[in-house]
Amino acid sequence: MNHIKTVATAALLVISATATAAEYEVTQKNKAFSVKELNIKVGDTVKFTNQDSFFHNVFSLSDLKTFDLGSYPKGEYKKVTFDKAGKVEVECAIHPSMLMTINVE
Repeated sequence: MNHIKTVATAALLVISATATAAEYEVTQKNKAFSVKELNIKVGDTVKFTNQDSFFHNVFSLSDLKTFDLGSYPKGEYKKVTFDKAGKVEVECAIHPSMLMTINVE
């Protein structure tokens, strides 16, 4: 009986942690990210939406979170979930002047 209670409690903790995760949108427009800096929490997801008429390639080489979303056209988006606290520098491989920072708490 105690085992069932422990499993049920653990399941509720997983569900409540998932329920509190948020999703943020960062757009790419006029060869710029919509924000220079974004503060999020561990477990949150960032949706990168291309609003330009040309391709973007969002990536990060940060130790905390390395990713490369590949090239994608206007109207499409890619998502990244951040699972560790720290600072992530985000860039566009096609437009080197596009830079932003995501602070994960």
